[in-house]
Amino acid sequence: MFKYFLMLFFIGSSPFVIQAQDSMASFGIKGGLNITFFNVDQQNLGSYQTSETGFYAGVFVETPIDGFLAIQLDALYISVGDFNFMNVPLYAKYEVAHNLHLMAGPSFNYFFDFFTNKVKIGVDLSSSYTITKSLDVHIKYALGIDELAPNGLFFGMGLKL
Repeated sequence: MFKYFLMLFFIGSSPFVIQAQDSMASFGIKGGLNITFFNVDQQNLGSYQTSETGFYAGVFVETPIDGFLAIQLDALYISVGDFNFMNVPLYAKYEVAHNLHLMAGPSFNYFFDFFTNKVKIGVDLSSSYTITKSLDVHIKYALGIDELAPNGLFFGMGLKL
């Protein structure tokens, strides 16, 4: 299934790359720490929230639209506790101040460990700060809007290649 997500990532990013021949798309890798929050239903006792800490790693392609706006597509492998899944967000990335960016967009998640309903939809909100031309730090909040879709907080770094 990982191969299918990589294929989806490259097919999905190809219009950006074709368009970006004039505007110079950039590719890179990113990774870091994530804290994922799960709501656990205990049948007649109600529900409670628990969290797990894990890691994520992946690739991204960014295509500038103008001086302040870009489109960024990520493909991230996430491992947290007993769960492994792919997170593929499509961001609108806006520079709000020098080297400070806000990003928001839908995300598609594929859970390797679920037997049914493996695909979940979410919304990702993120900010990043560019340290050098090639290196940035970012923080992201992933909001799961489907039933059983977890929420997560991500802290990491990205490197443009």
